[in-house]
Amino acid sequence: METVFSHTPIMVSDVLELMKPERGGIFVDGTLGGGGHAQAVLERLGDRGMLCGIDRDDDALRAASARLSRFGDRFVPIKGNFFDMKQLLLSRGITKVDGILLDLGVSSYQLDAAERGFSYRHEAPLDMRMDQSAPLSAKIVVNEWPEEELRRIFWEYGEEKFSGRIAQRIAERRKTKPIETTTELAELIKGAIPAKFKNEPQHPARRCFQAIRIAVNGELDGLNDAVRSAHDLLNPGGRLAIITFHSLEDRIVKNAFRSFENPCTCPKSAPVCICGKKPTAKVLTRHPIVASEQEQKENSRSTSAKLRAIVRIDPETGTY
Repeated sequence: METVFSHTPIMVSDVLELMKPERGGIFVDGTLGGGGHAQAVLERLGDRGMLCGIDRDDDALRAASARLSRFGDRFVPIKGNFFDMKQLLLSRGITKVDGILLDLGVSSYQLDAAERGFSYRHEAPLDMRMDQSAPLSAKIVVNEWPEEELRRIFWEYGEEKFSGRIAQRIAERRKTKPIETTTELAELIKGAIPAKFKNEPQHPARRCFQAIRIAVNGELDGLNDAVRSAHDLLNPGGRLAIITFHSLEDRIVKNAFRSFENPCTCPKSAPVCICGKKPTAKVLTRHPIVASEQEQKENSRSTSAKLRAIVRIDPETGTY
């Protein structure tokens, strides 16, 4: 049976409080998914503005367009990667916006649709591409990337402490035949982990699957530039909210936000600033917002989510 594209949006009330779409204007959901966040924003936005929804997944665009059809031309679906947001919007005559939301990571639908190959729970060909037209798949990563590179991504992207053992086991297996399916890879990973570490609540393959997915979709490549580009698109008073699910993502976002608020490059010993760089944004979340206990119980995906936000300021006046 075909999986219906569904996705439970995370921390909706917090997102709305930070983005304040009731201000009106042009808003962007750079990771549209099933359109849950977009719907909440559009309902608050009313007739005072529009929302552009960007996604590289054709299934997501179809599902969200159907869900948001009642908003008419106030919702504009756009096929693409939010890394290219500035160019995608410019092609539609948009140079500045009033709010941007990014909900990073994989959607519930992509995990549940067995044929997409994201999940270690379902038998499927190794794929994991968010954009089905992209050339790089999980099968290529697993079967063709050097053992050293597999070790690196398992450690850096998955924080897998047995990255070396797992990469070695994969390299040995693929000498005899290619690794074709998700369950084959999951069992291979499980077999490489020492027995005393196999009794975790979740499958021991989850960290490596996350690492492969991040590598396949380039989720960290250029994220810093994408955050800075989103910041540049904002009008004074415009707001950028980002939900992350991985410590590396969160660190990139946090450091970028701090640099907007405090761009000065002068030595700390300097009595006055001489670099002339002025703040261009104010951080609205001194500490990341996390989902409530109730939401975490109802939606397990929200347990690792962190929400951060900034508001764009005029560097000359310091106001918004």
